[in-house]
Amino acid sequence: MPIMAVAQSGTLQGVILDEQNHPISNVNIKAGTQGTQSNENGFYFIKIPHNENVKLVFTHLSFKSITASFNLKDGEIFEFNPVMNTKVEQIATVVLSGTKRKDVQGIVTLNPTVIRKIPGANPGIENLLKTLPGVSSNNELSTQYSVRGGNYDENLVYVNGIEVYRPFLVRSGQQEGLSFVNTDMVQNVDFSAGGFQAKYGDKLSSVLDITYRKPVNFGVNADLSLLGGSVSVEGISKDSKFTGLVGLRYRDNSLLVNAKETETNYDPKFADIQTYFTYQFTDKFSLNFLGNASINKYNYEPETRQTNFGTLDDAQALLVYYEGEEKDAYQTLFGALEATYNVNDDLSLHVVGSTYHTTEEEHFDILAEYRLGEVNSNIGDEDLGEVEYSEGIGGQLNHGRNDLDALITNIEHKGTYTKNGNDFNWSIKYTNEDIRDRLVEWEVIDSAGFSINAPDYYVPNDQPYNAYEGPLVAYQNVRATNSTKINRLQAYAQWSRRFEMGEHEVWVNAGIRSHSWTVSGDNIDKTSQTVFSPRAQFAIKPNWKTDMLFRVSGGLYYQPPFYRELRDATGTVIPEVKAQKSIHFVVGNDYSFQMWERPFKLTTEAYYKDITNVNPYTVENVRIRYSASNNAVAYAYGLDLRLNGEFVPGTESWFSFGYLKTEENIDNRGYIARPTDQRLKFGALFQDYVPNIPAMKMYLNLVYNTGLPGGSPSYADPYNYQTRLPDYKRADLGLQYVIVEENKEFQNGWKKPFKYLSVGFEIFNVFDVQNSITNTWVRDVYSKKQYAIPNYLTPRVFNIRTTMKF
Repeated sequence: MPIMAVAQSGTLQGVILDEQNHPISNVNIKAGTQGTQSNENGFYFIKIPHNENVKLVFTHLSFKSITASFNLKDGEIFEFNPVMNTKVEQIATVVLSGTKRKDVQGIVTLNPTVIRKIPGANPGIENLLKTLPGVSSNNELSTQYSVRGGNYDENLVYVNGIEVYRPFLVRSGQQEGLSFVNTDMVQNVDFSAGGFQAKYGDKLSSVLDITYRKPVNFGVNADLSLLGGSVSVEGISKDSKFTGLVGLRYRDNSLLVNAKETETNYDPKFADIQTYFTYQFTDKFSLNFLGNASINKYNYEPETRQTNFGTLDDAQALLVYYEGEEKDAYQTLFGALEATYNVNDDLSLHVVGSTYHTTEEEHFDILAEYRLGEVNSNIGDEDLGEVEYSEGIGGQLNHGRNDLDALITNIEHKGTYTKNGNDFNWSIKYTNEDIRDRLVEWEVIDSAGFSINAPDYYVPNDQPYNAYEGPLVAYQNVRATNSTKINRLQAYAQWSRRFEMGEHEVWVNAGIRSHSWTVSGDNIDKTSQTVFSPRAQFAIKPNWKTDMLFRVSGGLYYQPPFYRELRDATGTVIPEVKAQKSIHFVVGNDYSFQMWERPFKLTTEAYYKDITNVNPYTVENVRIRYSASNNAVAYAYGLDLRLNGEFVPGTESWFSFGYLKTEENIDNRGYIARPTDQRLKFGALFQDYVPNIPAMKMYLNLVYNTGLPGGSPSYADPYNYQTRLPDYKRADLGLQYVIVEENKEFQNGWKKPFKYLSVGFEIFNVFDVQNSITNTWVRDVYSKKQYAIPNYLTPRVFNIRTTMKF
């Protein structure tokens, strides 16, 4: 991260880490006659002569030394974060100069150590993403997120270059359980919010690119809390050819769900095991295996609920008594095998085969009998808060028998070639998706003993004054059985180059993707389509004393429909659905500077998307239901700002702001806000420690999002429901005391086995804000008025947590 420095010298700084990405203190850094040491957080800072080859030596008694050469320009500050190993030989010399490649690509790189420590009701990488500009989520129980006006299905996720999937049938955040990504195994996290390269797949919004690490020694990591725990074990063979990394996780959301206003018998079990094995047969040939097996069992038996709403002068309450239960199960198996052959230093060839299998079932029968009434709001009255007068009485019976079995198989060839400063990447990939799905859902609504027909089935009805003699029709009724096969052929080719334009550094990238797919199946007309997606990026770093980097990127982006996008509201598969298309343009700037003699960077990006062939959808909690038609157009534009740096020496924090406007025009009826129109977003991640007690750490995670359009009934016409949900406000706080760390190890006593040990507690939703994600709609039979009763998310919750390493 180059930034402005004092003239006639360059500045080198960064954080020194071990193999587990933990900071190393008291590392000696020498450059000729100059020298310094890293502080307790691994941070170092040293000035070196400009426009000269300067050799730096990093030494520590417990680690192998590192020698690196640098040639910095006048006034340039360069960030170098070396990793010191205990047993593995270091590269003799590392020569670095110029602009970081990920900066020019518009990619944000996140520190895995920070990810593992930041508190959140659903901790992990997604928890940290939600603090970035342009990334929004109004549900702390969900790992889903929307980016710059896109929905949850418009985000790509890769682990070691292999695309991963999420369950199909999940309806609410509390059913999700675990994210696919195991943070204990992560080495590197890259994120792009738009304008990404052709090598990434065909989605409209974002890319999350995860790399799992290769172990360099034996180690055990464990993290335990009241919400579950995780354990990872890693090792390497004596000849260093084989490495293994295994992670196990268990999650129990009872602590969060039992704190909500609905009294329930709740028995969730979310668990998974992941493996990453590598074997180096020769210097040129290696095999890698990535595997995952997970099972999510969600048993939910609601009992009672009381929700107070309205104003002080017109206080009302909804009382609900439940019968029945919901039993869901999601079981997934995933395996990927990659063979790599490095022909020479310039050419590398890869073959990847992967299979993803999911079996999901969603079975529920829940009867809700409700009473809507006025609440006693007389302060001092002994019946304060009690419902005194009932305005409406009714019932609602929900039934579901949804089952899905999906098998997705991929085989891909990838290659990279470097020649005379030109980098070439290419790939060809075949995918077979075999999906079998049964959808049975119906809902019956009764108000004061009178069944209410479906909204689109109108028969004059003035109950209870006159008897209704027409047919009884379920309020909602969806039944479908589908067997669908989708075959895909994807390919891309791209070129990139970095060069000098006068005294300025320039980086360019250009590429194109193609995607052909065929939909077929039982009672489905075979349909084939093909799209081409050209993309380009350009970045320039002027030779100015003020450190600036400018970026421009964009292209034509397509999102060929996945199975869920082919299925309409009745459950019918529509094979003719076209790929949604977006012309995407992004312009950005990185301004690096020093404040308080510490590095900071302000990143600014403005973007515009022109979207056609839009497939409209509704969102209920986290379930998306598409119309399976391309009958809309849309646009999105906005501005994202992020200021990150060392507000506290040796730690990284940031503050972000995002402005977004996105609207759609369905059937030429005029533009209305899309379900993801998150107009304003503020996020912050702040790390601190007590100066006199550096072992006491503090982590604060803040999010504020303005309200989304929503909360309307799923069957409703969106043009009639454009009211917004309340703003989403969330603050999570974590306090951690480090007992044992690398520079604080013990040679005897009970602390001796630990390489790292910390204990602490977390407070989720510090200010106990009542956030809501959906509404429950009930009607007063006399006035025919419908009331929107908010479904609140989690209140303030306390958690205890300990982390250890052996």
